[in-house]
Amino acid sequence: MGFSDIFKKDFLASYTSDSISTIHIVSVLIITCIIAFYIFMVYRLVTKKTFYSKTFNISIASIAVITAAIILAVQSSIVISLGMVGALSIVRFRTAIKEPMDLVFLFWSIAVGICCGAHVVEIAIVLSIVLTILVIVLDRLPVGRAPMILVANLKDAAGEPELMEKVKGFCKYSKVKSRNITGKHCNLVVEVRASEEYEMTQAISEMEGIESVSLVSHDGEVTF
Repeated sequence: MGFSDIFKKDFLASYTSDSISTIHIVSVLIITCIIAFYIFMVYRLVTKKTFYSKTFNISIASIAVITAAIILAVQSSIVISLGMVGALSIVRFRTAIKEPMDLVFLFWSIAVGICCGAHVVEIAIVLSIVLTILVIVLDRLPVGRAPMILVANLKDAAGEPELMEKVKGFCKYSKVKSRNITGKHCNLVVEVRASEEYEMTQAISEMEGIESVSLVSHDGEVTF
């Protein structure tokens, strides 16, 4: 046995730990599950999606537990840690994250898993409390009201100036976003901010030359 063999053996032995008991593993995973359930409930209460995805919420909670298990496995042996790096390097995720808030909860879940697996549960608990307060407080701050979208169909495109004058009488802000003209017919899409939305819609619908009018909301940027 040469010097290099002895060095390799001691090097690997120093990074190999048999002290992780089953009770310790179960306790870490149980604590992670509790915090993951808390993240699950916060996401359910905070999210404002029209179509709530329960499967995505379950995935967020599961990621925390999986990450904690990975960290526990990496701590037990340097050989496992190197193998884990190689295994995870070939994984490719194709699911697109469309909502920025989903990305926040995803990183929150990963951070909780890392903290619990590394035996710093206090950081995971404090992080969860601080993030909950931050998300709720920032969500409740008034940042302005999103404008509405007014869609009007005119029999004659020449009636657009009269329509815009009527709109400006009810709105503090108005901007034409789209204008489609087919022959004499005109389809007008206007971004508006009105305090008397029903009255404005009624007044426009009673105008001569208006075929139909509708007012819809959207989740786009807020105009100040």
